[in-house]
Amino acid sequence: MTERKASAVTARSVDAATLKAFAHPLRMRMYDHLKDHGAATASMLARAMGESTGQTSYHLRQLERHGLVEEETGRGSARERWWVAVGFSFGPEVAAGDADDGTRTAAQAVMHHQLRTRTARLQEWVDRMDDEDPGWAAASLSNEVTTLLTVSEVESLSDALAEVLREHLDRAKAARDAGQGEGRRMVKLYQQVFPLPASDDGAGGDGAG
Repeated sequence: MTERKASAVTARSVDAATLKAFAHPLRMRMYDHLKDHGAATASMLARAMGESTGQTSYHLRQLERHGLVEEETGRGSARERWWVAVGFSFGPEVAAGDADDGTRTAAQAVMHHQLRTRTARLQEWVDRMDDEDPGWAAASLSNEVTTLLTVSEVESLSDALAEVLREHLDRAKAARDAGQGEGRRMVKLYQQVFPLPASDDGAGGDGAG
């Protein structure tokens, strides 16, 4: 999930109706769980969410209706279906212009949820870092760059980063499909490019840290 325009990494852009359907606290938590832990059934999600299976089943149907989750083919049964998250994106245009208050509220809810979740995940990683496997700790990355760019330069940079990410993800998927590579773990990667407040714009050079 991303709130930027569709790129080489995201599957599709969603409309206002889909965004509104997604902007439900339990649905967003369920979607996050599917992203981070892989396919799950309604009963598995119920245990993870501390909810009833009836609740998670209902919300899975709503997410499926809007194309945000789909059934994993070749797995499960008529009584116990396995679900996976479907990537999507939305841009500022969804909640701009003639958008109604409900759409703007939904967009804000999704972005605030994403921010809270991201902060919690990063905090959990910092707290765990010293006890992590040395190889995984060394492979992690925390990088920040502040520089002066134009809108077109930001768009070009974002698209290039997305292409590099897609290339590596496709290569990793091909290796998984071929049964290659051991010791795989879920890895979280955040890509953020955004302007600072106009008052912070200066004539200085790049700042990295």
